[in-house]
Amino acid sequence: MQAIKVGIIGSGFAARFHYEALKRVYGVKLEIIGAFSRNPENLNAFCDENNLPAFSSVEKLIDQAEVLHLCTPPVTHEDLCVKILERDKYAIVEKPLTGYFGEDEKNFSGDTFSRESGLKKSLQSLKNILQAEDKSKAGILYAENWIYAPAIQKEKEVIEKTKSQILWIQAQQSHSGSHSLDYGKWRLSGGGSLMGKGCHPLSGAIYLKHVEGRSKNGKPIRPKSVSCRVHAITRMDNYKNNPHLRDSYTDVEDYAFTHVVFEDGTVADITASELLHGGVKNYLEVHAHNHRTICNLTSNNAMQTYNPEEENFKDIYVVEKTGTKQGWSNISPDEAWFNGYQAEMEAFYNSIANGEAPESDSTLAADVISTIYSAYLSAERKGLEVEIKQL
Repeated sequence: MQAIKVGIIGSGFAARFHYEALKRVYGVKLEIIGAFSRNPENLNAFCDENNLPAFSSVEKLIDQAEVLHLCTPPVTHEDLCVKILERDKYAIVEKPLTGYFGEDEKNFSGDTFSRESGLKKSLQSLKNILQAEDKSKAGILYAENWIYAPAIQKEKEVIEKTKSQILWIQAQQSHSGSHSLDYGKWRLSGGGSLMGKGCHPLSGAIYLKHVEGRSKNGKPIRPKSVSCRVHAITRMDNYKNNPHLRDSYTDVEDYAFTHVVFEDGTVADITASELLHGGVKNYLEVHAHNHRTICNLTSNNAMQTYNPEEENFKDIYVVEKTGTKQGWSNISPDEAWFNGYQAEMEAFYNSIANGEAPESDSTLAADVISTIYSAYLSAERKGLEVEIKQL
């Protein structure tokens, strides 16, 4: 079997967990040919750490690789996706796929721009990417790890085999604040909690409705309308500053609640926030006509450990974003596996090698972005329902 040549664009947090997941792909032979980043210092550190060549330009990396991993801020995704697809190369794109970032407008602020304009321009960005994919011999694989988390994939099996009708989904991602220094600035991240956190549980909910629709009549059940409220709690004048929660956001929200109505009249409720102590809450609950499933991605009780002294665990990784290692901890013995990173990469490269459509594709990515920016418009209108445009 000829090795698939792989390139990584980016050198930060996402690039590192992509690289670690790629090392676990066993069904397809890969050759990671190198990486590129606009930050030479970070690029050299990443490449030295992993014994990879550092490319001097993104164009050179795209030309030499067959599959490119986009581990860069979402503001860069449209341009890079189009470049990659035009060269008939595959793009594995970190979430979210794209968005609205102010288009370099002078004095742009996420607090004041028209959400209707943001929705229109984010949909145009989606169209540009989807049109490039339509013309390409390759395609987009949407790197939403929630889709490939073992709990979500097991629920997929339940839905398909029992012909379930999903009536209501509750889902959440919350924690104490993002790793990324770009997060918290709308012009770089394309939004706050709804975008950066909410894209994950929203993707999971939309995906399972896609699964339900395809298993019954061969086409996905897609989101139809949305209502939303957002808040910037840590930016309030009366907020009591505490170092355990990140509070450096400039013009984005840190809490969002989103209610989605699907084409068949069923619903999903999505919560996303930066206001959670004690690690990450990655949770999805399905209420179907014939069963109920609770998917705890993080935290879960696969391993529980009591540690009486913080110092004892100073060199032991417990779980992402835990505030302390003292007392009881829900340790994740293999966090990447529980969160779907390993299965995601294995599935993507099997799809590429076998010419099959991925579970997490551009249609799912487009539904997520259309829903998010429609939700921002709803939030601007104090929660009024907004129709979601399907692409």
